[in-house]
Amino acid sequence: MTATDFIVARDNFETCKTIATALPAADALLEDALLVRVERFALTANNITYAVIGDELKYWQIFPAPEGFGNIPVWGFGEVIASNHPNVPVGERLFGYFPMATHLVIEATDVSKRGLRDGAAHRQGVAPVYNVYARVGGDPAYAGRQGDYQALLRPLFMLSFLVDDFLAENGDFGAHAVLLSSASSKTAFGLAHLLHTRGRKVIGLTSSGNTGFVSSLGCYDEVITYDRVTSLPPDAPAAFVDMAGNSALRATLHRHFGDQMKCSVRVGLTHRATDPDEGVLPGAKPRWFFAPDHIRKRAKEWGPGGIEQRLGAAWAGFAPMLERCLTVIESRGPEAVRQVYLDTLQGRIPPEQGHMLSLLG
Repeated sequence: MTATDFIVARDNFETCKTIATALPAADALLEDALLVRVERFALTANNITYAVIGDELKYWQIFPAPEGFGNIPVWGFGEVIASNHPNVPVGERLFGYFPMATHLVIEATDVSKRGLRDGAAHRQGVAPVYNVYARVGGDPAYAGRQGDYQALLRPLFMLSFLVDDFLAENGDFGAHAVLLSSASSKTAFGLAHLLHTRGRKVIGLTSSGNTGFVSSLGCYDEVITYDRVTSLPPDAPAAFVDMAGNSALRATLHRHFGDQMKCSVRVGLTHRATDPDEGVLPGAKPRWFFAPDHIRKRAKEWGPGGIEQRLGAAWAGFAPMLERCLTVIESRGPEAVRQVYLDTLQGRIPPEQGHMLSLLG
C-alpha cells in the first residue's frame, strides 16, 4: 500500500511535486500505531509561514521527506482505517496536524476520550500542541461547514487569541492604536475582532486591492493602504503587529513613529520579504511572538482547561462572522492541490476565500 505525499523543495518553494511513499499493511502496524487516511485539510498563508521558518522552529521534522524536500504541515481531518491500539477503533475521526498527503501513521499515546498524541520519536522536538489530535467523531462543531471553519481558522484564531492576550496582559504597551499589517489575512482579522471587542482602536494596513474586503469586516476602525502609512499621526503611541514580515514596511513604520512605537511584534511572514539583517530601528525592538511559549505560560497560570475554556468563548463570538465574510472552496486531487498551493505561495488567493483540499482522487 502506498500514500501520495505533496512535497516542496526547501530552498525553492515553487519547486513542488507528488511522490509515492510506502505504508505498512494493516496487520504490520507497530503496537499502538494507527493508519489514518487524511480526508481533507486547510491551506492558508499561515502554512507558508511554517515553511519559511521550518528549519528554525523544526516544522520540517514533523513529517519527514526526501533529502532537500519538506512536507508542509496543515490542519485537517483524518479517519482511522487501521488500528493496533485497543482504545482507538477503526472509523475514529481525528482533527489535528497532518502532512499534505493521503495517509499518516500515528504512534498513539496518551489516549483519552477527548484525544491522543503522536509519540513518534521524530516529532518530539516540536511544541507539544502540534502532536495532539482531537477525537471529533459525532461533534457537530467539527462537522460539515463548521468543521471547515475549524480547520481554516481555529488554529489561526488561537494565534489571534494568544496575541490579543499578550497585548492585553501588557496594557497594550500604552498604545492608543494597534496597527495590523496584512489586515486581510485570517489571523489579522481574528485579532482585529478581539481587539475591537475589548474597545481598542484597530488600524488595518493592506494593499489597495484588499481595502474593500478589509473595510467590510467591521472590526477595523481605520483601513490604510501601504503607500499611505506615513499619513498616520506620528505623535500617537502605537503598537504594531506584523503579519506581513515585510522589512521595508516595518522600517518605514518604526521611523515614522520613532519612540512612539511602543511595541513591535512579528507574527507571520505572509509577504516573505524579510531582510535577515535589518539593523537597529527607532522605537521598541521588533520581537517574535512564539505561540507555544505563551501557551505554556497560560497553561501554568490558568490550570487544566483554562486556555480551552477562554478560547472557546472567544471563538463563539467570532464564528458567526465567518458565514458572512468567508467562502469555502473545496478541491481534490494532486493537480488541484498543486495549483492552490502555488496560488497561496504567490499571494493570489482572494482574502474572502478559504481552501479545503484533499489529495484523494
